[in-house]
Amino acid sequence: MKIENIQVLRGPNIWSIRRKKLIQMRLDLQEMEHKPTNEIEGFYDRLEKLLPSLYSHRCSPGVPGGFFQRVVAGTWMGHVIEHIALEIQTLAGMDTGFGRTRETKTKGVYNVVFAYLEEKVGVFAAESAVRIAEALIAGEDYTLQLEADIQQMREIRENTRLGPSTGSIVEEAIARDIPWIRLNNQSLVQLGYGKNQVRFRATMTEKTSSIAVDIASNKDETKRMLQEQAIPVAKGITISSLEGVAEAIRKIGFPLVFKPLNGNHGRGISINIKTEEEAIAAYQHAAKISYKVIVERFITGYDFRVLVIDNKMVAAALRDPAHIIGDGILTIQELIDKENADPRRGYGHEKVLTLIDIDRDTLDLLEKKGYTLETVPTKGEKVFVKSTANLSTGGTSVDVTDHVHPQNIFICERISKIIGLDICGIDIMAENLTEPLTENGGVVLEVNAAPGFRMHIAPSEGLPRNVAGHVLDMLYPTGKSARIPIIAITGTNGKTTTTRLIAHIVKNNGHRVGFTTSDGIYVQNNMMLKGDTTGPVSSEFILRDPTVDFAVLETARGGILRSGLGFGFCDIGVVTNIQEDHLGLADIHSLDDLARVKSVVLNSVKKDGWGVLNADNEHCVRIGNKADCNIAYFSLNENNPIIKSHCRKGGIAAICENGFITIQKGDWKIRVQRTILIPLTFGGTVPFMIENVLAATLASFLWGFKTEDIKMSLETFIPSAAQTPGRMNIFEFKDFRFMIDFAHNPDGYNGIKAFLSHIDSPLKIGIIAGTGDRRDDDIRELGKLSAEMFDYIILRQEKHLRGRTAENIIGLLREGIESVDANKPVEVVPKEVDAIKHAMSLAKPGTFITALSDVIDNAIETVQNYQEQERNGLFNV
Repeated sequence: MKIENIQVLRGPNIWSIRRKKLIQMRLDLQEMEHKPTNEIEGFYDRLEKLLPSLYSHRCSPGVPGGFFQRVVAGTWMGHVIEHIALEIQTLAGMDTGFGRTRETKTKGVYNVVFAYLEEKVGVFAAESAVRIAEALIAGEDYTLQLEADIQQMREIRENTRLGPSTGSIVEEAIARDIPWIRLNNQSLVQLGYGKNQVRFRATMTEKTSSIAVDIASNKDETKRMLQEQAIPVAKGITISSLEGVAEAIRKIGFPLVFKPLNGNHGRGISINIKTEEEAIAAYQHAAKISYKVIVERFITGYDFRVLVIDNKMVAAALRDPAHIIGDGILTIQELIDKENADPRRGYGHEKVLTLIDIDRDTLDLLEKKGYTLETVPTKGEKVFVKSTANLSTGGTSVDVTDHVHPQNIFICERISKIIGLDICGIDIMAENLTEPLTENGGVVLEVNAAPGFRMHIAPSEGLPRNVAGHVLDMLYPTGKSARIPIIAITGTNGKTTTTRLIAHIVKNNGHRVGFTTSDGIYVQNNMMLKGDTTGPVSSEFILRDPTVDFAVLETARGGILRSGLGFGFCDIGVVTNIQEDHLGLADIHSLDDLARVKSVVLNSVKKDGWGVLNADNEHCVRIGNKADCNIAYFSLNENNPIIKSHCRKGGIAAICENGFITIQKGDWKIRVQRTILIPLTFGGTVPFMIENVLAATLASFLWGFKTEDIKMSLETFIPSAAQTPGRMNIFEFKDFRFMIDFAHNPDGYNGIKAFLSHIDSPLKIGIIAGTGDRRDDDIRELGKLSAEMFDYIILRQEKHLRGRTAENIIGLLREGIESVDANKPVEVVPKEVDAIKHAMSLAKPGTFITALSDVIDNAIETVQNYQEQERNGLFNV
């Protein structure tokens, strides 16, 4: 049993469009291929003993214990590992539920797929599930290790997850269909895309005033400002030395509260201090957190938290520090253990309540009462084991939102404006909030700039309050969009050119467009990053850019297979074609397999969006028939039966008719421009370029751009090394022409072949190379096509060996060439730069040289240098 790889899918993928968070583990189970579970002695008994909760797993709808029935009847180990991975996540407090196990095209090798909530936990669960299965097969006891694995998953979750407050805002955003991106491994989150994004961290938003945060962080300054505005606050002073302790005792008197000036989450606080010795210890404890320490009169009453968002009170809670109630039998330690056994309590933030741990604060409180952990409290006695009411230390909360007196609401909303916070938590000590603070002697203790939401969204008692909803109302008021338009382009050939042309049209219509291609990421035609940027990381780069208001994203199969899409859904999805390329890689062995990958883009188009498909390609038509969005087709042939049928039903299409690029709506035709006047089509002589123009024109029209604006953009998009690098870039020399193209598969070669058939030249020289991760027949096919379109062939092979030798690839290319013409002149020049120079040395007047290059930048730069030399009279090859 061997894990070949583990992939984390973070967006729509080949397994599910809706379930974006999946682990895909490729598992070699060939040694178990002939050992189903019913043939492994004792396997079921050991599995049931170790994980009895697997009984709840249903392999058939409505059949409890269905999974165990399958194990008894006999199922394969990949299926077992899938269910174990799901169950141990559930036991660690992360219930997911979705899983799939499918055999790959390699016998005995499986893809085990299951959902996760936290990415690192999902990866750990995959590895742990395999270890558990191996132990069960071997008859080894895994009980103790299982407990350790589950605890480790909890710890990983707590270290990596969003906190409950941040998480509640994200969940509310998801419910409102607002996209989100986590910007770091802490709590910094982006809501929305491009120019419509807003950012927040924990419960501070980009609207939060930094001045207000500074004020709230300085408890002394906060108290002074509130006092000046007639807000009732606790009497106190700020000290920074042991001498100040005596002054505080003299000025304020016992009992006292000591708290760090810049503390949070209850750290460093000591309450109900009644002696000088206790006061000195309390000061020293607080001074570990902050140089300055606030000393206040200890006010009796109850601890309340009022939450104000956008200057409106939205929730209030009564907070109670962690405590136990004596029964006259159990010790304090036993009562804490009993309280921690409450199913509502969990590790960290996993449940409504947090486990109570015993620390210095606990021991100090007990010592003040003359108690130890072995003390047995009397029946009904309430013993506090924490001095502050924070939920993160085991405290509880009771919702009292509906019981706050109007005058107290007015005071709290006024406080938020005095301090200047858009989201603030106000801590109040009072007998109740049903009476005005001015009447019952209640005081404001402090104002928090990043208040926790947990006590409001999941109180121990009372109504949960959707406080995150108020945050979203503030950040995205009615009428404000969180999204920007997304057009996604996929297919085998033509993706990059189509992407660039659509981006050109969008830019010319006044948008600030960001687009990704196989040669780089661009914003308004400025290259941001260089390289093959057609995966989800590159898409996210554009969607994170606050200057972009329109995204055009080339989306290749590799990124989809590795990680899924980098966006939840798009407005328009374009599939240029589905042809043979990269077959035999990543378990994609046929055009049907490839179509399944490409269809992820189409299936991610929103229901009222558009899928733009090639009607001349049967695989595009097939996935279009299953799509759950509006469909429009394009075709080189206006009499294509798919186009005819589609338009008879009132559909929209783009066709090439009578030499025009034309939009057809039902029976109506709107001519956009003659193909011969569109530079990208090379005078209408390159069919695959016309297809790219049709796809881009149709997508732009469907978005709502006017045909006259599209026409202008088609006329101004010039094929060149600047606008379409590596896509039929032709360089003029005095005696010959040199073309560079990225064609790297048979379909691409056929496109070049069709173009060269229109070129009148006495000598056509081709420079070609293969790629090592293609099948033998694919490489031979490139040789065959080269022999059919070139008079003289130069073979080179310095990169992209991918497991092969250069000699092997060149040998396969030769086999293909010789199968067409055994006498075809062929040379081998390994390095591309040398091959280009040699081809130029062979040129005679009228020669047309074509370099089908997989390293575009190097080839273009080399040829441009020779052009410059020729202009300067220095050209000599």
